[in-house]
Amino acid sequence: MPNRRNFDHLISSKFKVEIEGVTQAQFAAFEGLECTTEVVTFVDGNDLLVRKRPGRTSYSNLVLKRGYINTDELWNWHKAVIDGKVERKAGSIIALADDGSEVLRYNFFEAWPCRWKGFEFDAKHAGSLFEEIEIVVEKVERA
Repeated sequence: MPNRRNFDHLISSKFKVEIEGVTQAQFAAFEGLECTTEVVTFVDGNDLLVRKRPGRTSYSNLVLKRGYINTDELWNWHKAVIDGKVERKAGSIIALADDGSEVLRYNFFEAWPCRWKGFEFDAKHAGSLFEEIEIVVEKVERA
């Protein structure tokens, strides 16, 4: 990590994604790393205050975007769900230092794709074709 000091912020463009069984997974953007714990409210006897306790925790879906490459691994993973054969996978989102070394890792579990979005064609713009996949996760841990 030659250019990074311990107190420097991480750069959002330096990351990689690993998904179990997916060999072609170079992504340009990632979002959705979020968890929420329900708040359970209750009252107790003569207490005039409403009390609050933590309830169940849920995790947001992860959205991955990448420039199209000639592989159908992500499409086939989603197609299996369409056909009623859910293939749950584990994976990781990894933040990288300037030199490409791992700085931070979040592991996700029991993931399966719930949405696939194809390309937007526009003759006025000469940009890249992007595909997007949204995956459901049941658990996220910081490693």
